[in-house]
Formats: sequence, C-alpha cells, structure tokens
Amino acid sequence: MKKILILLGLFIQTFHCIAQNSEKIHWMSFKEAMEKGSTTPKKVFIDVYTGWCGWCKRMDASTFSDSDVVKYINQNFYAVKLDAETKEVIKYKDKSYSYVAEYKSNELAALLLNGQMSYPTTVYLNEKLEIIGPVQGYLKKEQLLPVLKYFSEDEYVTKKWDDFLKDTFQ
Repeated sequence: MKKILILLGLFIQTFHCIAQNSEKIHWMSFKEAMEKGSTTPKKVFIDVYTGWCGWCKRMDASTFSDSDVVKYINQNFYAVKLDAETKEVIKYKDKSYSYVAEYKSNELAALLLNGQMSYPTTVYLNEKLEIIGPVQGYLKKEQLLPVLKYFSEDEYVTKKWDDFLKDTFQ
C-alpha cells in the first residue's frame, strides 16, 4: 500500500510539472490578430524576430516560456510572432507590405521598428490596432513584465518610462 501511495504521489507530481510546462503563449499570425482585434479589441504584442537571430531563440526558450510571462501575455494581449524577413505580403491598415530584397526585410517590420532593424524587438499596438511603439533587445522575465504592464495598463499614456519605473519599484 505504501508503494502505491508513493507511486501515486510521483505520478501526480509528474503530471503537475508536465501541465505547468505545457502552458504556452497563444501565438497567432499578424492577420489573425488584426481580425480578432477589429471584432474584439485588445492590445497586440508583436515579437519581431529572424530565423538567424540567436537572442530571439534564447528569448523564445527562456522569457517566452516563463509561466508568469505566458500568463500575462495571454490575458492582456493578442500575441504575434512576425518574422522580419518574411516574403509573405501582409496587410495592415488597408495597405499591403512586401519583402524588400534591398533591405532584407518586410516593409511591415521596418514600419513597426521605425526603420531600426534590431532583433529581437517587441512592438505594442493599442486596441485600435495603432502602433504604440517598439522595445528593442533581448529581455529577461524581470525586464519584460514591467514593460508589458506599462503598455497593457495604459501607463504609457500619462507617464514617461522612467517615472513609471520609479513609481512601480519604490
């Protein structure tokens, strides 16, 4: 009987760990986010990456797999992964954006990143699907969560980033 209880306990722990690790960000295409956002308004979180970017892969493996980050993004944003080098034509605000070989990127990525082609970069759109702004670079969980809060709770409307950080961490 004791062995059965021990095995049952191990099984429950294993199942709990698997369930926790299976929690993922609900990524969608840019088109899906625009469609959902036009019918059910919600801010949009865009991870702009490239296939060759090591820091992008590291952010996927660490930051974007953290349960706190996953939960916050899924609750507050439509999440999009956008390959900056996609050759797919993407429509945004009644305009089509294409890949430009000269710049080795899609025009939409250039628009979202204000021409500063740095990867990874996260971009935020408001509920009207208008660009709020990009945040460049690899971010750990501790760095990303305040940024997510800053945009999701509309703190960016009334506070500068430095003031928000002072108010939040004092």
